[in-house]
Amino acid sequence: MPNNSLALLFDLDGTLVDSVYQHVLAWREAFQTERIDLAVWRIHRQIGMSGGLMTHALLREIGHSVTQDQADRIQRLHGEAYERLAESLRVLPGAQELLDHLSAHQVPYAVATSARLESARHTLKLLKLSPSVPIVTRDQVRHAKPDPDLFVTAAQRLDVPINHCFVVGDSVWDMLAARRAWALGVGLLSGGYGREELERSGAYRVYQDPADLLRHLDEVGLRHAF
Repeated sequence: MPNNSLALLFDLDGTLVDSVYQHVLAWREAFQTERIDLAVWRIHRQIGMSGGLMTHALLREIGHSVTQDQADRIQRLHGEAYERLAESLRVLPGAQELLDHLSAHQVPYAVATSARLESARHTLKLLKLSPSVPIVTRDQVRHAKPDPDLFVTAAQRLDVPINHCFVVGDSVWDMLAARRAWALGVGLLSGGYGREELERSGAYRVYQDPADLLRHLDEVGLRHAF
């Protein structure tokens, strides 16, 4: 891959697959099983972080502490609850068409997700990805979002400088990670965050969903994709 290429680095949940609210409900069930009551809106605000960071942030907000064993159990319970909801997952409008379009025009792209592979496999199997597309999960990096490790690793696997990459994501954590990596952030509204929140976090363009991004690829500088 020539190192002067432009590339797209995609988040997964809420960006390519409609799975954010399944994650929210799974986290709520996990916390409730441990007799910790959290409002759904609080959980949604932290989706996009790694599970460990999210658990810590949520419990800090309500002034509750848990042991490491409890924290690990909450993450395991989340995984079990999410698996039960996996049948309701759907690819977001235009996601497959966008990826197919990039492949057809030889625009390199990768998928980088804060989810561990055990959880991400439910969403990844909904997408028709070439074996050559790099997939980076939480298991493969030291730190997840809002640290930039996931996107930096994805760019390295594409052999494209990170400052030649566009990070496409639906959460403020994606945009913050993109800024820290010196990549341009493109926000999607399909995960539930608002336009102003994404722009304040660093998104230089915001679109409704993957279908809307596909219609406006020229606005992110991918002229050779037409």
